[in-house]
Amino acid sequence: MTHSSPPHSAPKRVALHTRLKPGREAEYESVHAVIPDDLDAALRRAGVRTWRIWRDGLDLFHFVEVDDFDAMRAALADDPADITWQARINLLLDAADGGADTSSGLHQVWELPVTGPFVANPTAATAETGSSE
Repeated sequence: MTHSSPPHSAPKRVALHTRLKPGREAEYESVHAVIPDDLDAALRRAGVRTWRIWRDGLDLFHFVEVDDFDAMRAALADDPADITWQARINLLLDAADGGADTSSGLHQVWELPVTGPFVANPTAATAETGSSE
């Protein structure tokens, strides 16, 4: 299954959390040093624009920009490259956490807007600063 979207549509941003088995940190980072070409191609076909992973101890935090997260998951479910990759990676992940990519994403609490501060009541903000700009 190939996913396509309009070239300038904004991607969905998804944050995920997974957890490593103790002692598997170096191996996890080593495995990710070079992503197989067929997996890279599969992720891109499925609509992934970027995928970043940060590690804090055993905790892994993923930030994914994707055209459609559910469509991506469906596209990758039967993809041989992703099936092979997930089998390898799941050996390193804490099974109690459910393995890789089982979440629909973490709940976003806050974001600094790209376009400047959000003011709920511009009139009140103007009165407080004494400015009319």
